[in-house]
Amino acid sequence: MEGNKQIILKDYVKGFLKESDLILKSSIVELNVSSDCNGAILVKNLYLSCDPYMRARMVKMEGSYIDAFTPGEVIEGFGVAKIVDSSNPNFKKGDLIWGMTGWEEYSLIKSTEAIFKIPSIDVPLSYYTGILGMAGITAYVGFYEICSPKKGETVFISAASGAVGQLVGQFAKLFGCYVVGSAGSQDKVDLLKNKLGFDDAFNYKEESDLYAAMKRYFPDGIDIYFENVGGKMLDAVLPNMRSGGRIAACGMISQYDVEDRDATHNLIYVIIKKIRMQGFLVFDYFHLYPNYLAMVVPLIKQGKLAYLEDIVHGIEAAPAALVGLFSGRNLGKQLVAVARD
Repeated sequence: MEGNKQIILKDYVKGFLKESDLILKSSIVELNVSSDCNGAILVKNLYLSCDPYMRARMVKMEGSYIDAFTPGEVIEGFGVAKIVDSSNPNFKKGDLIWGMTGWEEYSLIKSTEAIFKIPSIDVPLSYYTGILGMAGITAYVGFYEICSPKKGETVFISAASGAVGQLVGQFAKLFGCYVVGSAGSQDKVDLLKNKLGFDDAFNYKEESDLYAAMKRYFPDGIDIYFENVGGKMLDAVLPNMRSGGRIAACGMISQYDVEDRDATHNLIYVIIKKIRMQGFLVFDYFHLYPNYLAMVVPLIKQGKLAYLEDIVHGIEAAPAALVGLFSGRNLGKQLVAVARD
């Protein structure tokens, strides 16, 4: 038996997510898989990933691609863990894995369909919450598969300093594109330009006219927009797209905390400019994960990719870390090291 601290959803959330919506609870867990849980694994969670889509699981949304969290129960997300016990022949005690797990110290994972073994690669284990995990393959799929880039094209990325955006920008630069990103502070703008290699960047909070900002940074138009924000940003981008442009709709973080979502007034430009706008879910592309690893691991080892993490320590700090995503408090990939230093 072992103590197990857990993060529980208090109730469905209306308006802005608050730390008080998430409750820290202590329970007891048996460190073995019971005989009636065939194929399950019991893991000790090492790192938990804070991701914007988790906010959407805190309401009941008709037609959602993923089930809502249940009030009074442990929330879940992507994480890195070590197997403590297993009744699954494909996983053994001591294996390191990444995938969907509970926001708690120990989790019983009954379905291992989206659980991936971590090979012995000489990179930090925490990378499997981001660049070598869900964020990385999201950036890969959105840019290469959805946007079909061509060398020399212009690329705009919103929320560009986040876990996905920072990678899309670097992939685009390595591909030979002109890249501009938006972020919410001058520190993040400096980071995009000076560390991550973007051609330019701007603080959207200091722009009174986002349409004019797009025209300033892309006088000849945008070929590819990697959409992480939605709302007013999307409305400003659409008229500034080039004919035949592509938009990968990865997320819309500006709309997750609001009950009355912003109207999009400029959708007519999808027709006028023959824009292809496609939403995508990374779950549908996990079969490409080996291809992604084959591309990205050499780039990491060769020092051709910078990757920024914002790590908090202790599961007690998890609610504040998740809430901070929606005010832009993090600098880089936000994650939780479950155990304190």
